[in-house]
Amino acid sequence: MSILRLTFLGTSAAQPTLHRNLSGLAVKADSDLLLFDCGEGSQRQMVRFGTGFTVDAVFFTHFHADHYLGIIGFLRTLGMMGRDKPVQLYGPPPARRLLHQAVHLGVESLSFPVEFHELRDGDKVERGGYTVQAVGVDHRINALGYVLQEDERPGKFNLEKARAMGIPPGPLYGQLQRGEPVTLPDGRTLRPEEVVGEPRPGRRLVISGDTRPCQSLVRAAKEADLLIHESTFSDDEQERAQETRHSTAREAAQVAREAGARRLILTHLSSRHDTDPARLLTQAREEFKGPIEVAFDGLTVELPLRD
Repeated sequence: MSILRLTFLGTSAAQPTLHRNLSGLAVKADSDLLLFDCGEGSQRQMVRFGTGFTVDAVFFTHFHADHYLGIIGFLRTLGMMGRDKPVQLYGPPPARRLLHQAVHLGVESLSFPVEFHELRDGDKVERGGYTVQAVGVDHRINALGYVLQEDERPGKFNLEKARAMGIPPGPLYGQLQRGEPVTLPDGRTLRPEEVVGEPRPGRRLVISGDTRPCQSLVRAAKEADLLIHESTFSDDEQERAQETRHSTAREAAQVAREAGARRLILTHLSSRHDTDPARLLTQAREEFKGPIEVAFDGLTVELPLRD
């Protein structure tokens, strides 16, 4: 997987504002396009920010209305565009029942199959070059976070060593990089570890969904390249955060610090912090010393390959 690009479609909590749409995140994972949540208006944001509509799968964190109602219109649009390839929809129970009702709302039938899947804590979806794992989190209703984990990558090929060992350039290099032993024209047999370094870890992206800070997410985000954590409230709204089972920016940063995440992006902001999230950023930076930013609609992030 070479490309891992994120586009924030919506960064507001509960209700849209003039500047922020409801929850939605588009993830370009090599040739795949995934959505994590699909709040009302997500398809317009996809047009606005140029993500394209060739979505392969949608992963819902939970079924509060601001996180999934956008799927109804989005699927109708795909039908009008002539789509015939199936769309995979994933989410926590009652995903099958609820999404079936939403998708079949109205009198028009879709021109392509929609497949419904329910996920529970620990379930994994295997895709080409990566997996998406569900993580149980702490919200008012059944809810999940998600971990996108890239497969382990082969080690670096030592070109100078290969030349010094007399390996002729060409197909033999590719075989060694794929982990296959080769036989040289002079009869010598070489194993990949003689010219290929240790395997390199794949990238790790963690999406909290709506949640209180919880140990399951800390474990999931261990040494993550990026943790995207909801930060609906500030310190002076702690009681409200506990009541609604959301997190403050400070708590999101504490999760990132405890997990040893490399980077933190705050999202899902209360309208109170719509245009001025500086207080959230200040409070988070008191807890986490790595790179932190507050997401905005249209923010695009590319995660580089690990060395």
